[in-house]
Amino acid sequence: MTAPLLSVRDLVVNFHGETPPRRLIDRVSFDLAEGEILGLVGESGSGKSLLCRAIMRLLPTRELSIDGGSVMFADRDLVRASPADMLSVRGSEIGMIFQNPTSHLDPVMKIGEQIAQGIRFHQGASARDARAAAVEMLAQVGFPDPSRQFDNYPHELSGGMRQRAMIAAALSCRPKILIADEPTTALDVTIQAQILELLLGLRDRLGLAIILITHDLGIVAQTCDRIAVMRDGRLVEQGEKRQILAAPRHDYTRMLIGSHPSLPAEGPSNAPADDLQTAGAAQPILEVNDLHVTFDAGGSVFTGGRRKISAVKGVNLRIMPGETVGIVGESGSGKSTLARAILGLTPLSAGHVIFGGTDLAGQPRQALAKLRRETAMVFQDPLNALNPRLTIGETLGEVLRVHGMPREDVPRRIDELLDLVHLDREFAGRKPRSMSGGQCQRAGIARALAVNPRLVIADECVAALDVTIQKQIVDLFAELKARMDLTLLFIAHDLAIVRNLCERVLVMHRGEVVEEGTSASVFSRPRMPYTAALIGAVPDIDPDKKLLAPKSEPAPAAA
Repeated sequence: MTAPLLSVRDLVVNFHGETPPRRLIDRVSFDLAEGEILGLVGESGSGKSLLCRAIMRLLPTRELSIDGGSVMFADRDLVRASPADMLSVRGSEIGMIFQNPTSHLDPVMKIGEQIAQGIRFHQGASARDARAAAVEMLAQVGFPDPSRQFDNYPHELSGGMRQRAMIAAALSCRPKILIADEPTTALDVTIQAQILELLLGLRDRLGLAIILITHDLGIVAQTCDRIAVMRDGRLVEQGEKRQILAAPRHDYTRMLIGSHPSLPAEGPSNAPADDLQTAGAAQPILEVNDLHVTFDAGGSVFTGGRRKISAVKGVNLRIMPGETVGIVGESGSGKSTLARAILGLTPLSAGHVIFGGTDLAGQPRQALAKLRRETAMVFQDPLNALNPRLTIGETLGEVLRVHGMPREDVPRRIDELLDLVHLDREFAGRKPRSMSGGQCQRAGIARALAVNPRLVIADECVAALDVTIQKQIVDLFAELKARMDLTLLFIAHDLAIVRNLCERVLVMHRGEVVEEGTSASVFSRPRMPYTAALIGAVPDIDPDKKLLAPKSEPAPAAA
């Protein structure tokens, strides 16, 4: 039997900032073979990233230490290697790419230089040779014009291209192992599929072994050979992916699998695409007619004057009371701009937004007052959307008082709101930093419900959460909709969640609605190539269903 490339045995990491020390990684053991992709899955806080940082000896604080076990790589125990030895291992032997490329790329250094500096350090190459090698690596990871893009700064690249640049930096010294820490979490499904396909291609061409850290079992099913499931710092289950997905032994693994929002396989409903718009109440709660939003992109006399960017182009939308409508599309498609324009947070360039019979363009003062009384928004980043200096009770109380609730009634209403979103009442005295992402998002939903809204707009409100927490938040929205007769506009790039939650869906591309209909019909029989590409790029938990990464961005066909 061939010896593993990496062998971790009984690894222990303790936190020494309290007495007694707290164990964060508890006797973890696994092997990684040459050319193998191991999926390391589990919820946030399970220890996935900390385990891999321990392997690299990159623990984030001095209060953390490896207190037991071994990490054998190329006949060396990395736990006992000297700092000088680890400098030679990191980058040249084991590379790592991180979840957020914006935080790990130097904003004042050109992309190519960030790749070339590793080549110069580890290989002793000249500046000219390092540049040539960096350009070649940029080409390998899919940069269309690597010689020119060598001189780009991170802010000049899209999220997907920044992630490709990080992969290029990690691979620049030809490591034998690549650790990828949630490399696609913040990316659209099409860009995510391209990054995953890139990793698979690099594995095949370079013989890489990869540890892929993720909470998404769909990604694991599409890319990995084996799965290791972590919970509370322990490996609770590991094995070949088909065996794990088909017959999980541990209750936690079964819960993760059950939480994955796979697209259902049933055919479309028999109802025509516009039934949901016309059935029931005759008067829509929200009507958007030929809406345009244009931004000034600057410019000068040397570039032909000031340029305009059309973020939303001629969008039409009708939402009936009690309806749940999803808006999907890639980043930059205009989803969030449309939502902000509907709420009066972004000026309209042309067109009409009519809420409850009042036109935002024709009666801006009355419409804005009505929108602020009867609509609410739930934001993407649950932690940053809450004031860190206020307790949850103070945050909710502030909203209630602004909307005229008598001071003596506020505590009772705060308790009611916390009950609605299934948070214990003791959370009224807690600040956001002491809460998990899912708890913060529940608090954000409670704040939205404080005004008794007729319409709630949820903008990518589950994108940053684990799949298990995503399911809880989506289930909460479904429950609140049924209990309170809410109208919900749900914006997301996760098509599986939209398919399971929303009755109707709009697909946006480059500021335009390119397809619209019932969720069942759009997802079962998409009419537009762009919609089909989005659906094909959704990772499915079935390992036999191939991930379809679009080779180039499909243009919308004429409706």
